[in-house]
Amino acid sequence: MTAPRILDVGCGLNKRPGSIGIDRNPRTAADVIADLDHFPYPFRDSSFDELHATHVIEHVSDVVRTIEEFHRLVRPGGRIFVTTPHYTDFSSFCDPTHRWHLNSFSFRYFGADHGGFGYYSAARLRERKVRVRLLALWRWLGFELLVNAWPRFRLFWEHYLCFVVRGKVMEFEFEAVK
Repeated sequence: MTAPRILDVGCGLNKRPGSIGIDRNPRTAADVIADLDHFPYPFRDSSFDELHATHVIEHVSDVVRTIEEFHRLVRPGGRIFVTTPHYTDFSSFCDPTHRWHLNSFSFRYFGADHGGFGYYSAARLRERKVRVRLLALWRWLGFELLVNAWPRFRLFWEHYLCFVVRGKVMEFEFEAVK
């Protein structure tokens, strides 16, 4: 069995071991230097088994086009991992390079339950996992467990409670549907 081909988008200084790193900054651990806002990235279609974008999606100029590029780069059934701050976290707004402030349902346009907005993109992703990390107090009180255990409770939290029980970071795992 061969090792999976992994792309680490926006790898920065902490490139994922065994991966190919792409970043716009030449002072990083990237193997490939490219502007992440210019498409296509310099790789063939379906080149990777996994793609990781850790604290990247909030910086790009076009979230939809970037997700479409991620979709293009992974093989059918390949995994896309996205980590980003929740929009209620202080870090979402304190970094002046953050262009987007997202919630745990922000990527629904790419799924089967696209809320009637599936025409924004032809790229399709199957949501495998969503994990919302909350601030420490709420995690210790067990609230994080509730938010992550039941999607309907997560929806209730997003609609009514997230400005009191603040989110910290969201971790998404998607499967590319091709």
